[in-house]
Amino acid sequence: MYFCQLKKSQKNNWIMEKPENEQVIYEKNVIDFITVAVEYCAFLEGETEMPQSEWIDRMLKMLPLLYVKASLLPETFPVNEEPPATFVREEDYVRVANRIAAVMGEDDIYLDVFVDDMRYSDTPVTAYVSENVADIYQDVRNFVSVYQFELTDQMNDALHICKENFRLVWGQKLVNVLRPLHALRSGEPESAAEENDINREDLWD
Repeated sequence: MYFCQLKKSQKNNWIMEKPENEQVIYEKNVIDFITVAVEYCAFLEGETEMPQSEWIDRMLKMLPLLYVKASLLPETFPVNEEPPATFVREEDYVRVANRIAAVMGEDDIYLDVFVDDMRYSDTPVTAYVSENVADIYQDVRNFVSVYQFELTDQMNDALHICKENFRLVWGQKLVNVLRPLHALRSGEPESAAEENDINREDLWD
């Protein structure tokens, strides 16, 4: 790809001349998010085997940063009638989820209270680290792929969908999955963390 060097005044004129939606899709916060998202996807797609402790350590560094960068994405509105292309196939999702499950082993399962199923249950619901991390991967990878293939006419709508899905779906999944990962990283079993929370709640009764 060829890049020509522009003077500051030329750059400002070029920015002013770009269509509004094109300014948004190349905004600094968008590029920052893509940078973190690409690293996240590449890590999950990688073939390198590593111990669980190292994998968790990497996740605990990437996931909070992904959350912060996603929260800074600009608001956009869809401009096309057709939704943008999706790239993550079912087999891609399953492959990523299975790799995570293999790394996590029996620690893949944890108890979650911030899920829709809790509306119909008085006790925490079983959740899976592999499923939540793969769900995040699916949305983020679809977004990154639109940019990777430079589908300019779809970038705005892909950005809109990614921001909405973060707000409604995978942002909460990301926060939820940090809890069991942190418990494992700090050496505190998830069951003990649950019991401590229940005991703290009793203090306010």
